[in-house]
Amino acid sequence: MKLDIGCGRKTREGFVGMDVSPEVGAAFVHDWDVLPWPFDGSSIDEINASHVLEHTKDLIAFMNECHRILKPGGTMHVECPHYTSIGAWQDPTHVRAITEMTFAYFCAVNRKAMDVMHYPITADFAFTYSCLVDPEWAKGKPQEHLDMGVKHSFNVCHTIKATLTKR
Repeated sequence: MKLDIGCGRKTREGFVGMDVSPEVGAAFVHDWDVLPWPFDGSSIDEINASHVLEHTKDLIAFMNECHRILKPGGTMHVECPHYTSIGAWQDPTHVRAITEMTFAYFCAVNRKAMDVMHYPITADFAFTYSCLVDPEWAKGKPQEHLDMGVKHSFNVCHTIKATLTKR
């Protein structure tokens, strides 16, 4: 099974939707901040969470639960506003901003290197990420300028996408 968390009215094709609102018609109506979710451990092949992480009250619990329900080797696709984007801050329902390093905390190797193994994180994901840069700003710029802009300029990167794989 493939799970689209926070699907709204448009469940991703090939996925089963889970949303907090009964009005959207998702297959599962469940508040993702209420644990456990209605899925057995290691029962989900793939998770899609588009514009969800910035709304979660407890990101550690959310990511631990995603890890619990994913099958070993299962993947999670995340998309959210980049922390330097106005989109990360304008919505009053956002409770956090997401950076590239947010995902490092959900990788045991990185937690050990950062000396934060005492955090209550059970999730262990390998991850990759990319940033969607404003095409008008990027036009004609060399890669080193793009990289510098993403890290140090406001509103250059509007979206961060990550793929996490359960270890």
